[in-house]
Amino acid sequence: MTTIDIEKFKQDSLAAGFDEVLERKWDANAIFDTHTHPFSVQALVTEGEMWFTTGGKTMHLTPGSTFQLGRDVPHAEKYGPHGTTFWVARKHS
Repeated sequence: MTTIDIEKFKQDSLAAGFDEVLERKWDANAIFDTHTHPFSVQALVTEGEMWFTTGGKTMHLTPGSTFQLGRDVPHAEKYGPHGTTFWVARKHS
């Protein structure tokens, strides 16, 4: 298994055209009902677990899982009992 650190994730994301990279940490059992963001994303879960729902499908994500989402695409998020951390690259244009 290849290990990636946030600097490598950032370098790869910026090279792919994303314009910012953040580490996001969410509290245990946080729930965000269906919403949108004015940017597209690619993300890598690094700790905990989450459930990500879009297009009528729910994905259970654990460390090492990735997800992508286009700008203004409706989705919902539910975070696990120990919270969740993921790295996210955003593209605002």
